[in-house]
Amino acid sequence: MNILMLNYEYPPLGGGASPVTKSLAEELVKLGHTVDVVTMGFKGLNQREEIKGVNIYRVPSIRKKQSVCQTHEMFSYCLSAYYFLQKLLKKNEYDINHTHFVLPTGIVSYFLRKFKFKGLPYVITSHGSDIPGYNPDRFHLAHKIIQPLWKKIIENSEYVICPSQSHKELILGNVSVENKTKVIPYGFNFSKFKSIEKQKKILLSSRLLKRKGFQYFLEAIWNLDIDYEINILGDGPYIESLMQKAKEVKANINFRGWIDNSSQEYRRFFEEASIFVFPSSSESFGVVLLEAMASGCAIITTDVTGCPEVVGDAALLVRPKSSEDIRNALIKLINNKKLISELGAKARKRVEENFTWEKIAKQYVSVYKDVIIEGVK
Repeated sequence: MNILMLNYEYPPLGGGASPVTKSLAEELVKLGHTVDVVTMGFKGLNQREEIKGVNIYRVPSIRKKQSVCQTHEMFSYCLSAYYFLQKLLKKNEYDINHTHFVLPTGIVSYFLRKFKFKGLPYVITSHGSDIPGYNPDRFHLAHKIIQPLWKKIIENSEYVICPSQSHKELILGNVSVENKTKVIPYGFNFSKFKSIEKQKKILLSSRLLKRKGFQYFLEAIWNLDIDYEINILGDGPYIESLMQKAKEVKANINFRGWIDNSSQEYRRFFEEASIFVFPSSSESFGVVLLEAMASGCAIITTDVTGCPEVVGDAALLVRPKSSEDIRNALIKLINNKKLISELGAKARKRVEENFTWEKIAKQYVSVYKDVIIEGVK
């Protein structure tokens, strides 16, 4: 089938949902489908290219940073994509439009279907911040203003696909669409990460936002006698606060900045780390957890939203915003090398058994076929 895929972010731009989109698109091509991606342009990137069989179209935008996209920059993509797609859809015929994010990308799909191409159904994969209440620190006002349109985008879709059950419940708390919500987890190319001999290193990696909870990790190790090197990967609006807080901690802490997650340097940080800490208070899924699991890290993460669904019993779970819990979990691991090894092996096994991209892509194909065969609801 011919699949149109929309996401305002696609590698090398963006965070967790960006590589997810790329991996899914490439796996769909492996399964014999045609995939055209329309995404955001950025300085130095080709307007059109083919990568691993995926046709990529990049439309103009006013985006300034590779790792972070502001709200007004997102909507510059929406405007460009809307006009570009009117030309593309006259030239190419697609069976389905797979849209990533209700906001901002869903705006494009909704208006295209309502006013221009009523015969092209769309499904949405929601990733997190596109749902009201998921990331109130960043998008509370935007969601409040655009709530009526948000509901229309959902209601006019064929399906809303969620990466976790907790994420599905968050959507249903905002709009009653039980009959069109499905849970499909993210897949992962686990073979890219190797489980090698571990070093005395602790790793944290994410966009540096307040809800990621890295401040509670710093509080946890404030006066802890720890001879591990601590590396923090990522960039974001909360970095200055974290760096200021880290000055009060005597441990060896290194802020490494944003690193391309497809690079060997990025993988090396995971492969060498014995312990991975991800104390986020709100995650739809947490792709970074899969990276840590594939690398055989002993993981400490929170017991809320999507995190426990990803790690299962292959991690130590702590309460969100609890530096005391993080401290106790760290001490437990640091004093028990055998437990570090056991949790790392269990994590790697869980990734291999549950999150292959082939398995996940086939679930998406099943959804596409259901929409195409049944027609517009």
